[in-house]
Amino acid sequence: MSNSFGSRYRFTIFGQSHAPAIGVTIEGLPAGFAPDMEALGAFLARRAPGRGAWSTARKEADAPEFIAGLVDGHTCGAPVTAIIRNADARSADYDALRRVPRPGHADYAAFAKYGPGRDVAGGGQFSGRLTAPLCIAGGLALQLLAKEGVTVRARIASIGGETDPASMEKLLAEVKAAGDSVGGVIECVCDGVPAGLGEPMFGGMENRLAQALFAIPAVKGVEFGAGFQVGTMRGSENNDPFYYDENGAVRTRTNHHGGILGGITSGMPLVFRAAFKPTPSIGLEQDSVDLESRENVKLTVQGRHDPCIVPRAVPCVEAAAAVALYDALLESRC
Repeated sequence: MSNSFGSRYRFTIFGQSHAPAIGVTIEGLPAGFAPDMEALGAFLARRAPGRGAWSTARKEADAPEFIAGLVDGHTCGAPVTAIIRNADARSADYDALRRVPRPGHADYAAFAKYGPGRDVAGGGQFSGRLTAPLCIAGGLALQLLAKEGVTVRARIASIGGETDPASMEKLLAEVKAAGDSVGGVIECVCDGVPAGLGEPMFGGMENRLAQALFAIPAVKGVEFGAGFQVGTMRGSENNDPFYYDENGAVRTRTNHHGGILGGITSGMPLVFRAAFKPTPSIGLEQDSVDLESRENVKLTVQGRHDPCIVPRAVPCVEAAAAVALYDALLESRC
């Protein structure tokens, strides 16, 4: 099913943006694991709406409720299910979208696939709101990876092409005031990843990471290591020379390959970047169509939206990387 990911660390995300609740069911958590709920709550808070100058005004606590799989604070071997209740949905803001799809959103594609029965409120199952349960699965995977000496850290590399924090802030203020939006790039570095994870061809670590990353609705591109820059390099520049370090481990002097060779981790830091499109819901008038009258119309999107999704997406990228890595780690031990 398209809402499920993983083989050994497998989870399924359910719910819609304005449903009573959204959530996730996770299989593969080791029995006896005691999740650090305070750390998980802090991780989810980084993604939660309504907590910053550049975030949507929608306010959600995003506090997970574990309704299955935990006994006295420990996993018991059964699948773990957690939900997040939606408390600040305003579905009336989306009534017009049953007929008029928003440019840049999944509204029309969902109509083409599911017909008039689709859920348009808040984007339904296509909403970035569904990255909250992804962050539950990812937050738990991060804690388990930490026990293995693996860390996953993401950062904002650029917003609208700006790389200086002050310039990013200025640009965000400008696009918000104009009723527009802007995209950006998030870079992620995974340290302590052992060599040998992944499979060749379709089971490669790039494939697995990309699959998880593209579950984040606004992601439109992913590159590993030197990425698209390799198209301008010579082999003598791109190749990373091997050597033995002081501990007798094989390392490379550079890391253009981003920690993955032939789909398999090399033991070097795993480095990738994800490009995020501008938030498609903007306050400017746009061209669209009326699906009932079959006429061309104008649309001004209502509701509450981020002028840039990038700041809140940083933990989502960490979560996506964590679930892919932990799943591959468990596979390597079977």
